[in-house]
Amino acid sequence: MQFDILTIFPEYFDVLKCSLLGKAIDGGVFGVNVVNIRDFSTDKHKKTDDAPYGGGAGMVMTPDPICRAFEAVDPAHDALRVYMSPKGKVLSQRKVEAIAKKERVVILCGDYEGVDERALTLCVDEEISIGDYVLTGGELPALVLINCVARYIDGVLGCSGSTEEESFSDGMLEYPHYTRPESYRGLDVPEVLLKGNHADIARWRAEKSFEITMARRPDLLAGRDISELLPKKKRKHRT
Repeated sequence: MQFDILTIFPEYFDVLKCSLLGKAIDGGVFGVNVVNIRDFSTDKHKKTDDAPYGGGAGMVMTPDPICRAFEAVDPAHDALRVYMSPKGKVLSQRKVEAIAKKERVVILCGDYEGVDERALTLCVDEEISIGDYVLTGGELPALVLINCVARYIDGVLGCSGSTEEESFSDGMLEYPHYTRPESYRGLDVPEVLLKGNHADIARWRAEKSFEITMARRPDLLAGRDISELLPKKKRKHRT
């Protein structure tokens, strides 16, 4: 998979050199191409913004450098083109999994007061938000999107099951995790996790996942059949 990132602040994406994503990129598991929109400005000062028509505070990114950048990196419009925007649909796990199936994604990062609407009309397939709040630019949301999607690319994570038992993978929040030591500052690891009975462990994890979701994000359970979410009770065999 290939990510092309269009931005006026390419240094933001140095963080992709870190941790698992950095190793995956170095190993050729997926690619990242950071493109400076300023390189496509015809202004002698490489300016990419101007005052908004109609007045108002701040500056707006001009359409021509953005359109030129898109045309340079994706001339045939083969890629999914995304604009990180607070006006977009909020990113969900289902959307992440859908994007992970694409071969190539071009991400536009807006800054200042936003992007000239004509650039979006001409070049962008969809707008995506990472939440109901406003940031100074689209670079951090782009990093969030790449991080989420990359976890579903084969070879990025060390354990293939990591994406199957995490928060939101089944529509609920994840169960608690424990590791050594068994007792720490008066707090013990739940006994069920120490006995090695995989059926009991799976049941305990399902129960905790449901309890945490009910307490913290009951909206995730709205409209769902609760009986299907709760772990099935262990049947007692009669002799």
